[in-house]
Formats: sequence, C-alpha cells, structure tokens
Amino acid sequence: MMKVYSKQQLALRNGQDKPEIWVAYLGVIYDVTQSKMWRNGKHYEHWAGQDLTEEFEDAPHNTKVFEKFTVIGQLG
Repeated sequence: MMKVYSKQQLALRNGQDKPEIWVAYLGVIYDVTQSKMWRNGKHYEHWAGQDLTEEFEDAPHNTKVFEKFTVIGQLG
C-alpha cells in the first residue's frame, strides 16, 4: 500500500520549502530530487511540488521519463 499525500504536502516538496523535489503524474508522486533537470525545483516552465498531468501532453518526452525516478506515494 502506497502512502497518500495531500496536494499541500506535495506543494512543500518544491525544491524551496523542503530539500525534496517531488512531482505528481496521473496520481503518482515521484522524487525528482536527484535529477539535474529539476535543479531548484524548476524544469523549464514547470515547477515542482505539483501535479503535472495536464501539462505533460506538451512535453517533448514521453512517460518513460518517470521510470528512472523513485515512486514516493499517491496524490490524495
């Protein structure tokens, strides 16, 4: 059973308020802290600590990009 986090808890993992950098996609929260592409919680025009599901369709990469990141839990 995966731990469930609220949108408020996810929002704190934005690379500014807490050291972790997390993003959500399709209800799953991923830890992108180690990614060079998410330095300071920003990835191009996207900010960490939020659900990127709706924004993802404009991304130049596919969902396989999430396979390299650790799953933290579910977005509740």
